[in-house]
Amino acid sequence: MPKGYWIARVDVRDAEGYKDYVAAAKPAFERFGAKFLARGGEYEKAEGPGRARNVIIEFESLAAAHDCY
Repeated sequence: MPKGYWIARVDVRDAEGYKDYVAAAKPAFERFGAKFLARGGEYEKAEGPGRARNVIIEFESLAAAHDCY
């Protein structure tokens, strides 16, 4: 079965609030076997508007990615 992915592009405007979101979301990520492939860091955009933070999360299946959402 093919893997499923979340690709999120975000601008974090409230760093403390983002920490709260990450802590609250952690149990769901663990439950559905999320594997973080990229969390922020340096990047280059080829075209179009960019965002400050890019996150790529891998799941064992598309169904697991949907269920986690």
